[in-house]
Amino acid sequence: MLVVTGAGGMGEAVARRLGGGRAVVIADLDDEQLRRISGMLQGDGYDVHTLRVDVSSAHDVTRLAATAAELGTIRCVVHTAGVSPVQATSRQIVDVDVIGTARVLDSFEPHVAPGTVAVCIASMAGTMTTLAPDVLRLLATTPTDELHALDVLDATTIDPGTAYGIAKRANHVRVQAASIPWGRRGGRVVSISPGVISTPMGQAELAGPFGDSMRSMIEMSASRRVGTPDDIAAAVEFLASPGASFITGTDLLVDGGVIAALAANAVAGRT
Repeated sequence: MLVVTGAGGMGEAVARRLGGGRAVVIADLDDEQLRRISGMLQGDGYDVHTLRVDVSSAHDVTRLAATAAELGTIRCVVHTAGVSPVQATSRQIVDVDVIGTARVLDSFEPHVAPGTVAVCIASMAGTMTTLAPDVLRLLATTPTDELHALDVLDATTIDPGTAYGIAKRANHVRVQAASIPWGRRGGRVVSISPGVISTPMGQAELAGPFGDSMRSMIEMSASRRVGTPDDIAAAVEFLASPGASFITGTDLLVDGGVIAALAANAVAGRT
């Protein structure tokens, strides 16, 4: 059984790559997206089940986990649902990208069986965000229902771009913390930090106020290209496989070399 949150480009690519021969549960807040992806995948022979879910809602995510568990043993949960600075307010970013990820990890934990893997999609923006150790500790360990009270997540004091970077760094440390209780049940938790990916969200970001900066980072990278949803699905496939059984509680950067180029330029004193 495969569970995918988010019916966009990455979610669809993951469902196609990992969903053959097993039940696939796809969750999204957008009914139109769910109808679209369900129709396409079912037409191609996939066993697809859809559920309308707001990942920031404890009720919705708990229902998603229970519904999936009723269909069989949950082998893989891929959490792609998220919003970006050009799409959402700071409050929405905190609700969806921070609280939503924490709720997915919380709600699926009771259903973890030996071999269950969760892959959470973060972002290279998190890798580029520096936070104090005590702040990271709070983001990692504060109970989900209390996260809103943290000063660092006060949406009235941060702009959407800053909120997004903090949210994705929070994803990294939340995964680290969750790997321990998941591991006690025989499961694993990892995150992937994509670079600029050619999804509707990625294209919107390229067309937004930070587009020129993003294109500059792509140009200086080793790959000098935008990533594809299949690039991310391939990384998910590896991390969810038995070949990655010793990998948990960590993040995999899949950015075409952007962060490496930034680091190399910093060492060389170039901007």
